[in-house]
Amino acid sequence: MIGQSRIFLETLGLVERISNCNAPVLIEGETGTGKELVARAIHYGGPRREYPFVAINCGAIPDDLVENELFGHTQGAYTGAQSANSGLITQAHRGTLFLDEVDSLSPKAQVTLLRFLQDHSYRPIGAGEMHCADVRIVVASNADLGKLTERGAFRLDLLFRLKILNLKLPPLRERQGDAALLAVHFLHACVEKFSRGDKTLHPATLAWFDQYCWPGNVRELENMIYREYLLENSTVIRFESPALVNGERRTGIDRRRKNLTSMDFNEAKNHEIEKFEKNYLVEMLIKMHGNVTKAAKLAGKERRAFGKLLKKYGINKNLYCL
Repeated sequence: MIGQSRIFLETLGLVERISNCNAPVLIEGETGTGKELVARAIHYGGPRREYPFVAINCGAIPDDLVENELFGHTQGAYTGAQSANSGLITQAHRGTLFLDEVDSLSPKAQVTLLRFLQDHSYRPIGAGEMHCADVRIVVASNADLGKLTERGAFRLDLLFRLKILNLKLPPLRERQGDAALLAVHFLHACVEKFSRGDKTLHPATLAWFDQYCWPGNVRELENMIYREYLLENSTVIRFESPALVNGERRTGIDRRRKNLTSMDFNEAKNHEIEKFEKNYLVEMLIKMHGNVTKAAKLAGKERRAFGKLLKKYGINKNLYCL
């Protein structure tokens, strides 16, 4: 965890205090702000550090398998259960269970989690007796759970159980000066990982970092540095806008775009609309890690229509699968 901004250091201090507690923790923050990294810091900075840290993305668990994933099953519990299987809670015994994207749990799954949180008791599928778990629960969400409860999409009683300790991670755009520090760190990581020689960031690029809004936060910055390190032939990396706009690296032609005053009204209008649509599509893909379905939903468009716009501008979604 790298940074020197006031808001980042305040967050670090809170992480340290939370680490020494044993209550459930809710970590909130935009996509790419490092929620799992903070969850690991809470675990490894606390008294449970010698025991397992088990992470699961709630969005990846089918609704009918939630109990099986969490609690496990006995041999013969159902057709096809040829052997017993310990659930995530058993695997995390005396350690930490991290539930990412907890907002994606269905109403049924929320009830299952709520029942467990009440007394940490559970029964593996097919078992005849209750088990008791010694595990700390840490959850994360990039959605506002408070607003979800107002819409009836998330249980209020479950929110109360999870939000005993709450940590809201600041977006990168609010961490003045930290983007440059992180970029240098990622650049050093590239040198070690790819062995293509040392490269540096141009001062203009370092200055630009605090001007950009970073919709994909730290994950976007990391991805950008990796791309530029691999594709830049020079030993100095320079860019003053997102490295990829329409699926290709910016070229000198890109940087010499025509001035609007050299166009007539309709040409200038179409030029700006095209620029807006390209940038908007890319920001949606960055936020949703290249997932077109989720990006379309976030944009309020049908997936098919969103896909047509990507094709129109030659935007490759795979470049944003962070």
